[in-house]
Amino acid sequence: MQNRSRRLRRCQLSVPGSSEKMMRKASGTGVDFVFLDLEDAVAPSEKRAARAKIVSALNTLDWGKTTRCVRINDLTTQYAYEDIIEVVEGARENLDMVMLPKAMSAADVQFVDKLLSMMEKKLGLRKRIGIDVLIEEVEAMMRVEEIAASTPRLECLIFGMGDYSASQGVSIGDIGGPGGYPGDIWSYQRHKLTIAARANRIDAVDGPYADFKNPDAFREECRRAMTLGMVGKWAIHPSQVAIAQEVFSPPAQEVARAREMIAAYDAALAQGLGAVQYGGKMIDIASVRIVRNLVDRADQIGI
Repeated sequence: MQNRSRRLRRCQLSVPGSSEKMMRKASGTGVDFVFLDLEDAVAPSEKRAARAKIVSALNTLDWGKTTRCVRINDLTTQYAYEDIIEVVEGARENLDMVMLPKAMSAADVQFVDKLLSMMEKKLGLRKRIGIDVLIEEVEAMMRVEEIAASTPRLECLIFGMGDYSASQGVSIGDIGGPGGYPGDIWSYQRHKLTIAARANRIDAVDGPYADFKNPDAFREECRRAMTLGMVGKWAIHPSQVAIAQEVFSPPAQEVARAREMIAAYDAALAQGLGAVQYGGKMIDIASVRIVRNLVDRADQIGI
């Protein structure tokens, strides 16, 4: 089995697959990751036509280094399997990822995995198409560890707080704002999903913030997700892209300090020491493990 691809997901930009204009605009944003949507952003009457528009966009637009993904319809619909078949057959190696919404169990992810495996063999594709999965229902959150371990093709878990709010019965007035709830209303769910992802060596990404005209609140939501170990956040509007990619990029000064700390610890190890002072504090292997995450992310970004 191939190793999982390492992809930047500081921002995942949502683009309606029914809009050729929006897909063309998205291709020039320089965002880390874009998903062309066949699900919520597309009316039922337009879903079949949107597949052809997405295939054309994937095949003809210059996406640069952006990871190209398609969000299919969920597996309870009549559209899902044909979404995969038509898009994969049409775009072939111009498609990097498939995003599965409303996954309820490991079996859901494994179905998509098996269908993709058959398509790759049939078409003779040279690369493996990855899977991102949305956790959007309380049943899925209860099984998130099982889902995270479902297949080596899985690369990322995404917390879809919109549908999840309906599933849990969360008050819409308390979502994404300074409501009366003490602290971050999504702290538990973000923790649980991120732990499951990290334990299985995959990414965790935070879902959308609907009020794209409130950049300060969006930045704060990015910061909360980043603090817990998530690697990125969705954008529903191009104006959110730069904010997400900034928040999920470590500052150059912190990267330089982390590299110095690792060098100081390595020098101590060479002298037979298990700990050393750096910047007025004692550091050991636990300290270095933390900053290595930051350095790894900086290397991936190119900082």
